[in-house]
Amino acid sequence: MQSKTSVLEQNPIVKEPPRLDIIGSKVTAAPFDALTDVILDWARRRLSKYICVANTHMLVEAHQRPSFGEIVQQADVVTPDGMPLVWMLRLMGAKNQDRVAGLDLLQTLCHKAEKEKVSVYFLGSMDLILQKMRSRLQSEYPDLVIADMEPLPFRPLTLEEDQSLIQRVNGSGAGLVMIALGCPKQECWMAAHKDQINAVMIGLGGAFPVYAGIQHRAKGWVRHMGMEWFYRLIQEPKRLWKRYATSIPMFIYLAIKQICYRCVSFVLG
Repeated sequence: MQSKTSVLEQNPIVKEPPRLDIIGSKVTAAPFDALTDVILDWARRRLSKYICVANTHMLVEAHQRPSFGEIVQQADVVTPDGMPLVWMLRLMGAKNQDRVAGLDLLQTLCHKAEKEKVSVYFLGSMDLILQKMRSRLQSEYPDLVIADMEPLPFRPLTLEEDQSLIQRVNGSGAGLVMIALGCPKQECWMAAHKDQINAVMIGLGGAFPVYAGIQHRAKGWVRHMGMEWFYRLIQEPKRLWKRYATSIPMFIYLAIKQICYRCVSFVLG
């Protein structure tokens, strides 16, 4: 039987989706379905890639910390998680841009990986969350190949521990590695393991506890209005209030500044 033609070969436009500047970071502008097809194609071939699922907090961190900004810049894909980023991409010219959120990526990629027999490795979070995730995954995607699930300690791994982890992931045959270490730790981890982990690494942050049912996701209309951050703040005020109090006003300021500069540049030709 003739092998299936790569998605990248079928559609060279999707092969290198454009990345548009939002407050100094390049965010990928591509339809959700096309982007997940590209990710799965990479995973099928076990290419070493990493994907940042960006929200306003991540872009503000990247703006304020050049070293972290370089990590985001070097990512193979930076998805717009959160409506403010989607709105900015639309203003920049990506008229029909979808939101590409972590939980949606997790579920869609597991669905596609199940069909394509691409195994998935889940890394990070806590044992309880991973156990609940496994139960739901086995119920919703009974044929999904789960390469393994393991938490990581809060402390940095020793060199020996890290090398052992790399060997376990690569030896498992996983094409996708879904990581929940929180921002910016997970992005730094992925960048450090580029060309060492033979799989597509995706930083999914808070998607694990939501999928496990420990936290709840906002209703669709709340997400569409760009107010999911407030819904999350209500659930975790102690952890999130300081982050949102600093990152949201800064993002709004930088976004307005960028839009004004763009308008002035357009008027002046």
